[in-house]
Amino acid sequence: MKSPHELWSDPVEAEALKVRLDDPHRAKIRLADEVLVVGDYIGDSTRAEIAYARSLGKPARFTHPEVDPDA
Repeated sequence: MKSPHELWSDPVEAEALKVRLDDPHRAKIRLADEVLVVGDYIGDSTRAEIAYARSLGKPARFTHPEVDPDA
């Protein structure tokens, strides 16, 4: 959502879209045995997904452990 696109050009609609996209991500986290975070950057959404996974007792592994927000 960082690049311009008609689906998220309106800030109100962009926020609604973000909420709708969060639901399937959270469903996948609930189904997972663990979460693997890939990359050396963690944004707000990924940070929230890590926190959600951990709140469910799911372990989070990192390809770049230095970006672990709880490290």
